[in-house]
Amino acid sequence: MADESTPKAPAAKPDDKAPAKAPAKAKKAKPPKLEDKPFAEFIEQHFLPAVKTVLEKEEGLDDLQISFETQPINIVGVDQDSYPQVIGRWANGSRQFNIAFLEDSIKGPKIYSFATNGATPSTIEQFMGDERRITLDLMVLYVLRRLKGQKWLKGN
Repeated sequence: MADESTPKAPAAKPDDKAPAKAPAKAKKAKPPKLEDKPFAEFIEQHFLPAVKTVLEKEEGLDDLQISFETQPINIVGVDQDSYPQVIGRWANGSRQFNIAFLEDSIKGPKIYSFATNGATPSTIEQFMGDERRITLDLMVLYVLRRLKGQKWLKGN
């Protein structure tokens, strides 16, 4: 008969045999994406310089003036509310394009218009309306695509 005065060792649990896990390392905080920066900061510090660089260095525009202004969309039949707009002019002001942001966000609706010889734009078009993910590179690509479509850049 077994000695009842000797205590029995408790049965081992499966978890008792596993080595203790080291605490998880804290992940380094990623810097925010450019596109997540405040709207005006993104446009002024990233989008305008990127468009200017591409149009001047890659497309040969030597008198490009590009700005970010809040003003009414100057088209007949469009409300007179003011919207933030990227405005590009060159060829002594004879060519101009506008990208108006209807919300203070690059992800919101945007419209594109253009004019020649100082005239008032007569047409507005949706700009990047089908894109779900908006990035700096994609925005610049759409500007180039639109200007090339008008045959306003070299090689057209």
